[in-house]
Amino acid sequence: MLMVMRPLALAAAALSTLFAGPPAHARRAHGRSHARAGKSRAVPPLTRDGQPNIQAQAAVIMDLQGGGDYFAKNPDAVRPIASISKLMAALVVLDSGLKMDGTQTITAEDRKVATGGARSRLFEGMTLTNKDLLHAMLIASDNRAVPALGRAIGLRPDGLAAAMTRKARALGLLHTAFQDPTGLDDGNVSTPREAIRMLRIALANPTISEILKKARYVAQPTNRRGAIEYVNTDMLVRTGRWQVLGGKTGYTDIARYCLVVAAKIGDREVGMAFLGAEGKLTRFGDFGRAADWLLARPEVKPQLPAHASAGPAQAALPTQAASPAQAAPPTQAAPAGQAATPAPAPAGAGATQQAKP
Repeated sequence: MLMVMRPLALAAAALSTLFAGPPAHARRAHGRSHARAGKSRAVPPLTRDGQPNIQAQAAVIMDLQGGGDYFAKNPDAVRPIASISKLMAALVVLDSGLKMDGTQTITAEDRKVATGGARSRLFEGMTLTNKDLLHAMLIASDNRAVPALGRAIGLRPDGLAAAMTRKARALGLLHTAFQDPTGLDDGNVSTPREAIRMLRIALANPTISEILKKARYVAQPTNRRGAIEYVNTDMLVRTGRWQVLGGKTGYTDIARYCLVVAAKIGDREVGMAFLGAEGKLTRFGDFGRAADWLLARPEVKPQLPAHASAGPAQAALPTQAASPAQAAPPTQAAPAGQAATPAPAPAGAGATQQAKP
């Protein structure tokens, strides 16, 4: 009887092994290998018609010296911009007379405002200078720094968001609006073209310009031991391969991965905005493909959009002459791929999402 059962047991074990598939450690290894293969998927640098192969859902590459677009893909589509919103928050608090040596203590309300966002290193009860908070907001995109800075100028989070929208209107950014000051609310929207204008205005502020060029920054709480070392979420600044004048990243589940950046590519000063990219590194890949294309195609000239939005003169970048560049008149046809009218914000705008830089 035992001799009969043993072969049956061996057969059952063999069948079990056959249908069960590879062991757990092998399945995990396969999953990691598959994930690595997915992450390393090559994207052709150019499209079939010789344009940069931009993966973001909406993008524009603009000439910051004379105006016009080198490339446009839905450049006037209204989309959530996530933490790119923090550029306008910085403009509002600095224009309101923020004292850099003043201090703020992180509160329970700051923690509540940042709920749903990426992990913060600013803990409740921690006191920091406004200078450190401004760096935390712009370099590391720390959400708790935003309401603390708003409190420094006497504004609650909703009041700061309203002030940001008013400032956008005053600057001629007609499709840019803010429902909260951090970028966690997907009602914070703009267009690729207006995101570049917002960055350009921010870079005209020496304080913001200096901060956005830093790869790292060390903040020192005034009431606790130990420093906080922040690393810039903009990988382009960290690598040092390109001459980056400044930029800001953003992410929510609805906005996807976003980037607005100004850089000197060869002898050109350009602004690039990539909204709605899939994959954390794709926005930086889009920048690289665009930059390589510009370097390889010196004959490419910027084209003036047919329906350039009206607004005040754009502020000059710190590296340019002091006189502001004037808005270019709409005299030529829009580049291929340009949207005729702003697209509506994606469904679900206004809902707070998991946010990352």
